[in-house]
Amino acid sequence: MNTKRTIRKILFITTWVVIGAGMLTLLIAAMGKQKKDNCKDYAITVKGIRGDDFFLDEADILRLLKVATKGKIKGQPKSSFNLQQMEELLEGNQWVKDAQLYFDSRDVLHVSVTEREPVARIFTAAGKSFYLDEHAQMMGLSDRLSVRLPVFTGFPDKKMLTVKDSLLMKDIVATAQYINGNPFWSSQVSQINLDLSCGADCREMEMVPLIGNHVVKLGNGENIDKKFNRLFVFYKQVLSKTGFDKYKTIDVRFDGQVVGAKSENPRVDSVQLRKNVEKLLKQIKEMEELNDKQALLPTPVPVQPVMPPADSSKYNELNALEDQEPDNSRTENKAADKKEIKTERKVTDKKDVKTSGGKKQPKAVMRRN
Repeated sequence: MNTKRTIRKILFITTWVVIGAGMLTLLIAAMGKQKKDNCKDYAITVKGIRGDDFFLDEADILRLLKVATKGKIKGQPKSSFNLQQMEELLEGNQWVKDAQLYFDSRDVLHVSVTEREPVARIFTAAGKSFYLDEHAQMMGLSDRLSVRLPVFTGFPDKKMLTVKDSLLMKDIVATAQYINGNPFWSSQVSQINLDLSCGADCREMEMVPLIGNHVVKLGNGENIDKKFNRLFVFYKQVLSKTGFDKYKTIDVRFDGQVVGAKSENPRVDSVQLRKNVEKLLKQIKEMEELNDKQALLPTPVPVQPVMPPADSSKYNELNALEDQEPDNSRTENKAADKKEIKTERKVTDKKDVKTSGGKKQPKAVMRRN
């Protein structure tokens, strides 16, 4: 009896020991797995448009991420990260164009942020200022970075923009992108004034240049590249000879023409102004030389292989006959051909001379009534 009781106690104790060890093993494994599924680190990358100058830095993005995670990032369980919601939170910032978040195999959170690109700076009639990006979206100014862009003045002060205002913003973006992409106009355009007093559907832009005392009427943003091309030709062919103060207004709104209104009292170009004009003309010449070089670049032409005739036996016989012909005969044949050509030319020339020296044709005489 005692032996049976002892065996039962041993089995009972062994069973509980095994159960306890198993539970302890599961607990340790769970703790290890939980620790393994935590965020170990983060890496933030900012892609800007101005090289190493950014509207947002790593600290700004980290601050936004902590708002989404409600605390620290390292050590937090990966399951607590709602990556899509965090991306939307970052893209809600006025400087962020796109945000991408993901975990790699080492449980490191990667944050890639692409900033929006301003193309124009706007001043309203009340003096407020903001940027416009390439999609005509408004962007506030930044204390960290100031961008040199084409300036547009006279934008309406409205809380709710109309369809006309949206079209005006598209005109601004199209004009600003053309100026930004052209080094000559980037250095020549001082500012562009907006005039909306011309009518309900009217959108007028007037460009004020850095060199010269004239104003250029551009109209709206349609065919803005052609308008600047006409103005460029006018600068080169007219203003380079008459001076940049000869005209007070230059109108390039209409297709195929440039209309200039002369100044009543054109001022004499000062020394500094003449230097600026010479610099401007030098830029024009450099642009023309660059365009000429691009125009002279050869266009690749596909070369078609020369195929032998279908009857290759005849082709081989002709080649064999040419190989058998001595060099002297070739030389004599060539000389004979040249003589025949010269003789024919002389005869033709004589005939032409005789014909031209023949009888003259009678003049037409009109009868008198």
